[in-house]
Amino acid sequence: MSKQETTPPEKLHIKGAGGMIISKSVLNGEQPLKWLFRDESPYGSGWVAFGAGDDDEYVNNADNLTIIDFNELIDMEPAAYNVYHMPVGTELELCADKGERFFVDCKTGKAILEPVKHPMQLAFEQNLRFLNQPEYPEEFWQGLFQENEFLQLFDVGEIDLSTGELVLADPLSYLGTKYQTVLARQVAAGSYPVQLAVMRTRYAGLRYVAARLLFSQEPVVRHEIAMPKGYNPEDLGKPRVFSFFGVDAGLACFADMAQAQEYQRFAGQWYQDNQGKNIYNDYFAELFKQSYAQQSEQQRECIDFLRWQLPESGSRLIMFTSGLGDGVYSAYWGLDAAGAPVELVIPFMNPEFFR
Repeated sequence: MSKQETTPPEKLHIKGAGGMIISKSVLNGEQPLKWLFRDESPYGSGWVAFGAGDDDEYVNNADNLTIIDFNELIDMEPAAYNVYHMPVGTELELCADKGERFFVDCKTGKAILEPVKHPMQLAFEQNLRFLNQPEYPEEFWQGLFQENEFLQLFDVGEIDLSTGELVLADPLSYLGTKYQTVLARQVAAGSYPVQLAVMRTRYAGLRYVAARLLFSQEPVVRHEIAMPKGYNPEDLGKPRVFSFFGVDAGLACFADMAQAQEYQRFAGQWYQDNQGKNIYNDYFAELFKQSYAQQSEQQRECIDFLRWQLPESGSRLIMFTSGLGDGVYSAYWGLDAAGAPVELVIPFMNPEFFR
């Protein structure tokens, strides 16, 4: 036999799967596993397993049931690995065909032959397809910063724009480099407030679903994608024309070109003075901890937002996490009836996907 043939397959396990109810007849090998149900339960996974011969009288007797970790069921029947993330209300029957064992959804008749994705993974993929579109319905923008049972608004302070030439970037990875995005449209120099839309999601905890920079109190009548310097929305789709900026450290910011240049000088000097160190771990991490200690209600510990002043000028900069983390994100101008900018919005997540 080859080495591959004699090596046992790696066990299929789900981290933190939790407990489940199983009939003792199945656990003891007296009945073959046949039925798998998922009920609403504040404890464990909610899964319940019965054998082919378990009748109502048998399963209604609590003495005939016991609790195991769901991974123990996977050890008994590997096909259970594929169905773990199916929702509450699922009813499954274990079937076999040509030597292959699999569960069939009793409601749809569909055979479950591949692992069902976690709802968070499905929402993440849906959100990824949603981002960076040329335009969205105004109803989406109206709801993005409207407080409700899921969303809260977080006023995090003002930033200083000394030139009005706006930059979007991951501050720790790209601010002040050729990889930042400098916007074509400029605003008047001044100090402007930043607001975050905060959501406590079901699977991902607290997240910032969007950020906006506010320039006036005029009503927004339409939104337009924010294009890089030298381009307009009509250029989208042309070769090497993109609207987005990249995030590789899980952070984003609105900044002024002068701030970006000053930050790059600061970071360059810091690395020169701190050979072999990391600017997040050895400088910013402590500042994020202090930010959390001062205002913990609307952020996660140590990582979500930071009000910071550039050491050279004292100019104010605000860093904030980008929704679910790294990726590419586009910003959009909210314009008034005269076409003047009222806000600049970065949507990180569609809240509807994460309730």
